[in-house]
Amino acid sequence: MRRSMKKGLSLFLLSLGVSGLMAQINEFKIDVQQMGAPIQSTMYGIFFEDINFGADGGLYAELIKNRSFEFENPLGGWVPFGNVTIQTKSPCFDRNPHYARLSYNKELTGTGLDNEGFKGIGIKAGEKYDFSFYARTVTNAPIKFRINLVNSEHDIYEAKELEISGKEWKKYSVVLTPEATEAHSRLRITMLTQGTADLEHISLFPQKTFNNRPNGMRADLAQALKDLKPGVFRFPGGCIVEGTNLATRYQWKNTVGPVENRPININRWNYTFPYKKFPDYYQSYGLGFFEYFQLSEDIGAEPLPVLNCGLSCQYENDDPNENCAVDKLQPYIDDALDLIEFANGPVTSKWGKLRADMGHAAPFNLKFIAIGNEQWGTLFTERLEPFVKAIRAKYPEINVVGSSGPQAEGEDFDFLWPEMKRMKVDLVDEHFYRSPEWFLKGAKRYDSYDRNGPKVFAGEYACHPANRENSFLTALCEAAFMTGFERNADVVHICTYAPLFAHVDAWQWRPDLIWFDNLSLVKTPNYYVQQLYGHNAGTNVVPLSMKNEPVTGQNDLYATAAVDKNTNELIIKIANTGIQHRRVKLDLNGLSGKHKGTLTLLHASDLEAKNTICAPNQVVPVVSDVELDAPAAEVVLSPLSFSVYRIHM
Repeated sequence: MRRSMKKGLSLFLLSLGVSGLMAQINEFKIDVQQMGAPIQSTMYGIFFEDINFGADGGLYAELIKNRSFEFENPLGGWVPFGNVTIQTKSPCFDRNPHYARLSYNKELTGTGLDNEGFKGIGIKAGEKYDFSFYARTVTNAPIKFRINLVNSEHDIYEAKELEISGKEWKKYSVVLTPEATEAHSRLRITMLTQGTADLEHISLFPQKTFNNRPNGMRADLAQALKDLKPGVFRFPGGCIVEGTNLATRYQWKNTVGPVENRPININRWNYTFPYKKFPDYYQSYGLGFFEYFQLSEDIGAEPLPVLNCGLSCQYENDDPNENCAVDKLQPYIDDALDLIEFANGPVTSKWGKLRADMGHAAPFNLKFIAIGNEQWGTLFTERLEPFVKAIRAKYPEINVVGSSGPQAEGEDFDFLWPEMKRMKVDLVDEHFYRSPEWFLKGAKRYDSYDRNGPKVFAGEYACHPANRENSFLTALCEAAFMTGFERNADVVHICTYAPLFAHVDAWQWRPDLIWFDNLSLVKTPNYYVQQLYGHNAGTNVVPLSMKNEPVTGQNDLYATAAVDKNTNELIIKIANTGIQHRRVKLDLNGLSGKHKGTLTLLHASDLEAKNTICAPNQVVPVVSDVELDAPAAEVVLSPLSFSVYRIHM
């Protein structure tokens, strides 16, 4: 037996030498006539945080790093040649005051700037790219520039010329159409005529963004999100909401308005892990709250923004001066109230007008808002409470999300849940990054939760094996665990895997749902588990039991059932975490005769199987037609598999 299979046996607590298991029949009783709790449309969602270069260099389609020269090192990402300086006098944009001054007289090298992009610039042959900058001349005569795309071998494969004139800032643009595909190209700007010029906000954007939106999203990555059929989209994090200090916290008002004048912020994942430090990791805020709301709309998900509660990250900063005093919280509370107005307010309101001015006159119909990420203790609760009271008073229709802290159990968790009940928040955000064993045991986690308290938002979760990789093992454990979400749909209203994205050449954290490079992406086995749940959520839970108990690991099986009243279908999800085939008799109360449907199977014989950029289809769902003979049908489950039966009733 291969090592991976032996490891799998250990992880799943299986025993060797078991015989006759295939002959044993497991009987599932499913009562189609007993309609259970509704499954919320938000149930299976996605969580976005700008980690692993998930925004700039990832989902946000801008290809130029440090386009406004605002990094701590203003020339970070740029290689200047010739006479280049950074200036701030009479800037084009007051919140991005730095710009580059280029002077060319007679130097042999010429004068210009060369940008490396994000681990290179990904360019596809025949695609059109919009290049632009803001510029002015310092000397009197017009100045001509050459714009090049240069491949990794320094060969030039696209060149255009652009002339600027006048001493007032103006925007100039040209379309580049490279004839080659290159994952690690560079952008080069060279002065062709003598003189001095100032350049600012240098941008290179693919014309083909998701839904062809200007300042939009990278098309393939955003489409992968839509293909999950998410019910909710949580943004912008995560730990970046907190910041390491109050100055570096995420402030949504800095992310709206003209994109050229949004100030940048250092990303806390720039420095959090010393062994994975990225000094060039900043947030341009080109992907801001307007774009997040718009993307939520585009992928059909409810937006769920998370705002700072007045605390810096409690892991990173224990300086009490870096927490806002409770009696000085009003500006933070105002930010929350103003955000709701930005999302939902009429165009006659201050923030509703800004939304309309940005191109979206209709409200975004925000229903949820989360205050704080994973803070804990009285530091959190004494700050959360005034937020809850203020939001309830002005916007009683908004669902407020609290938190149970960073752990899934323990002292902080036990303190926070009663506090969340006392404050009457609508949902409580739980986080758990745990081992495969924990996930399997946790399938019954919510069976004993209070049915009358706040609902659960499983806001960040992922199965973490010792090597922290996206293997089939982790996906199968998550599939088994998620049967507990669905079975307890009266308690669990939202769940979102985390993190979402990772650049293969620039990541700090794993596992992640989607990996990508500058040209392509790979969907992990975990992605397909999330997709199978998202596409097969159903509208109502129906009882499924074996020997009058929920199926939560007996004989390595985990199962749940639901009906979709819209399509009149029965949906059965079963994870078989063992190495044996399993015979299952389906006792389908309420059905008779033959019923056709489909089986979608996610399976791998190797628990360590994974999808990669070079081999993206090692573990993918396979769909086949099935026919069940009700009320007593029988199915055979593949070992190490997640099966989704969708049966016409």
